[in-house]
Amino acid sequence: MNQQAIDLRRFLRTIWLRKAIVFIAVLAGIAAGTAFGLVHPPVLTARTLVLLPPNATRYIGTQVYISDSEPVLTNALRSIDPPMTLAQLRSRVTATDLSSNLVAITAKAHSATEAEDIANAVAASYVTYISSPSLPGGQVLGKMLEPAANATGTSRPVHLITYGLIGGLVGLIIGAIIALAKGRGDARLRSRDEIADAIGVPVLASLPVGHPSDTAGWAVLLSAYQPGVVHAWGMRKALHHLGLTDFRGGTAASLAVISLSTDPGAIALGPQLAIYAATLGIPTELVIGPQQDADATASLRAACAVPTALPPESAGELKIVVEDQPCADRQPEAALSIVVIVVDSRAPRLPETMHTTVSVLGASAGAVTAEQLARVAADAAGDGREIAGIIVADPDPADHTTGRMPQAAPATHRRPPTRLTGTATETGR
Repeated sequence: MNQQAIDLRRFLRTIWLRKAIVFIAVLAGIAAGTAFGLVHPPVLTARTLVLLPPNATRYIGTQVYISDSEPVLTNALRSIDPPMTLAQLRSRVTATDLSSNLVAITAKAHSATEAEDIANAVAASYVTYISSPSLPGGQVLGKMLEPAANATGTSRPVHLITYGLIGGLVGLIIGAIIALAKGRGDARLRSRDEIADAIGVPVLASLPVGHPSDTAGWAVLLSAYQPGVVHAWGMRKALHHLGLTDFRGGTAASLAVISLSTDPGAIALGPQLAIYAATLGIPTELVIGPQQDADATASLRAACAVPTALPPESAGELKIVVEDQPCADRQPEAALSIVVIVVDSRAPRLPETMHTTVSVLGASAGAVTAEQLARVAADAAGDGREIAGIIVADPDPADHTTGRMPQAAPATHRRPPTRLTGTATETGR
């Protein structure tokens, strides 16, 4: 039962992540269902009753046969508007006996008026036909007991709504199938546990990030970023876990935040961490190092190369350096340096830049694959940078995993047993 719940949760999450596909499919289904309802309007039914004399009781079956026979219907066609063929009229008319001398003539049409007109026309033609003195089998004097009125059936609005809902349901099913098919072939990691398991290191924090698209956007983020209480606490715990919050004794430290060029959201993790560290009173230096993919950080580098108003909480504690610019001056008084590194997702190679005390990977939920993360981790290890953890940008709201790696229980050392000697024992006899 628990496995079924997990599968259902995964199914619903897959649908939710591709809700745009499902939404478009539902809208298309509603449109198609409504269009079908317009092309095939609802069928309304009208009924006319013809009363026969008592002497027709023995031949009621014959009268039912005559009431929708070809001569009766052919004569009725003359008074039916709009005109139709005999075959069309025959398909719309049904005759039944309600009692031994009562015949019901039922007509179907797409409008109440048309259904009532057809039923009345056929009933009148039938009464005229059986009243003829020259009728084989003898004359039968019948009369129209109840003309057709108030045709029954589904109204047009209800008809359209019904077909629209059916079309929407079919669209939902088709959209879900398409979403599941796309999800099956999508190797991108979305949950914290999947991201952590990809390279076997824990997720230290997860937080929403800004998505600047130009230099002005980065300038706004650098000058106005203020994390919420929950996300600020998460960043504080991550820095503490990495040993980057206690700088007593004058020892400086540095942190490299490595991300992929195909994951633009993760680029903001380094700047946001630097701004937050400065608000803690830590003299912080944000370093934009040489990038393997310079285009990925071009706007950030341009924003950092000009004087930027920083948040009041970090004023005086945060300095920004674009490392490979001629006028770049490192800040010797910085206790913490955070280096932003972006590598090519297809062939990651860490550029020549300062070696840091510790390195982490930045990854957005749904933007990277396990293979890409493993390639970056392997290249970092080859460059002497062991990945200490992962920071997830824009976590999936439906993800309730933590990405924390299980901690091994400490080994317990049992004292080996010793033999007791020289102890007298008594046994009862």
